[in-house]
Amino acid sequence: MARALTTKAVEALKPDPERRFEMPDPALSGLYLVVQPSGAKSWALRYRYGGKPKKLTLGKWPVMGVADARAAATDAIDTLEHGKDPSAAKKRTRAARLEAQLSERDKLKTLVEQYAKRHLSTLKTGATVKRELERHVVSQWGDRDIHDLAKRDIIDLLDGIADSGRVVTANRVRAYLSKFLSWCVERDILDASPATGVKPIAKEASRDRVLSDDEIRWLWLACEAVGQPWGPLGKVLLLTGQRLGEVVGMTDSEIDGDLWHLPAARVKNGRAHDVPLSAAVCDVLAGIERIDGPAGLYHTTNGTTPLSGFHKGRGHLAERMAEIASQEAGQPVEVPHWTFHDLRRTAATGMARLGIPVRVTEAVLNHVSGTGGGIVAVYQRHDYADEKRAALDAWARSVMDLVEGSADNVVQIGNLRQ
Repeated sequence: MARALTTKAVEALKPDPERRFEMPDPALSGLYLVVQPSGAKSWALRYRYGGKPKKLTLGKWPVMGVADARAAATDAIDTLEHGKDPSAAKKRTRAARLEAQLSERDKLKTLVEQYAKRHLSTLKTGATVKRELERHVVSQWGDRDIHDLAKRDIIDLLDGIADSGRVVTANRVRAYLSKFLSWCVERDILDASPATGVKPIAKEASRDRVLSDDEIRWLWLACEAVGQPWGPLGKVLLLTGQRLGEVVGMTDSEIDGDLWHLPAARVKNGRAHDVPLSAAVCDVLAGIERIDGPAGLYHTTNGTTPLSGFHKGRGHLAERMAEIASQEAGQPVEVPHWTFHDLRRTAATGMARLGIPVRVTEAVLNHVSGTGGGIVAVYQRHDYADEKRAALDAWARSVMDLVEGSADNVVQIGNLRQ
């Protein structure tokens, strides 16, 4: 009686360079090892269905071993005994798997990931665009086939964002989504972009919001009441005047004593920037309950990625500000809407009120326009290090005077809109 095939026997089996041949497995009737002239080996099951001989390829050796081949052949025979053709069942399974793969390929979440890898990764603002697409687009339509996306869907999405009070965000999402869909057209994924003809939600008015002295005090108290993660972030934004993205990305490696070095890759205008840290900022940073992580982030909730969800975070601070203002006034007080970027403008305006020269303020903010543009930007290499430190120290003292109630220019509550 022939001996059943073993792993050792299959490995030792030599091919015939002239022809392919099949070696039956005596352990299971109908199971064969197919050996090609090239040496490639595979498993097959021969059987009869509907009175006709048929062959079912099970898998390739050595990916499919002897035991796996017998198990697969046994399953096929079981299917046959239930009156079904195992070859047809395999074809249906393969077709379903292929359909699933094709479906996954055209999902919004898959394509956004490809867009980020192939295009956004080459842009300085790529991380921001990816984050906004994931936040507003993938979260809503991630599992949708891109070919099912219609212009009406985009309009509804943008209207929903705008109706929540974020008109500027809606306009930004429109721009990001439009470019993504155009990229899909360029790669022959779409015939035409469904975003064509979708206009901005509203015209954006240039903002000039600056927090009043009382609002600065309320904000500081709100930051203390709310605590981490939004409290320290709000304080650092106010005291340094730096951009939101730069502050939330602050890491241990960028801090050297009382100096914060922002590398060019982390700055909007691509110019490396040193920010002297006042004693007040150092106190805020020292008071943060740090979360361990490889990046050494200050403003984070998981130790791995910078803080996000700014709309909700600002809302927490604004709500607490209104409560504090109302308690002081003994009646409801409406605090006009403000954004995190308004804190940067507030710092610049505050320094101007303190008599800080415009050029020094621009150096603090790392601006390249205004008095720092043109010939001055090319030939003036002085980085105003001492002047920037003096300006930020003076601004921090001014803020703390407002918080502690020792400033002479605090606006009375009754002068604010209620």
